[in-house]
Amino acid sequence: MNDQKIIIESLAMDLKRVSIGLQRGSKNMAKRFFQEALIRKSEIDQRTVPSYIRNILSKLDAKRIDEKFAEDALMYSILFQNFAQRKLT
Repeated sequence: MNDQKIIIESLAMDLKRVSIGLQRGSKNMAKRFFQEALIRKSEIDQRTVPSYIRNILSKLDAKRIDEKFAEDALMYSILFQNFAQRKLT
């Protein structure tokens, strides 16, 4: 369970960096951290997380790197961080 917490917290930080990159106009930074986020997503054992977390994970795909995604990435980041800190401690 502790490994899952670290992975989900890392995913949250990667998504936060995606959001910051997009808001600053640095698409290269956002793309790089989004690739990292996709790697973290693949490391999560989805059988052990609640359905709402699986639903959010399913919304992360490689096609969505635009200004609107900056807001979504920040929201997902907060949701993942809250989940990891409240449910996986």
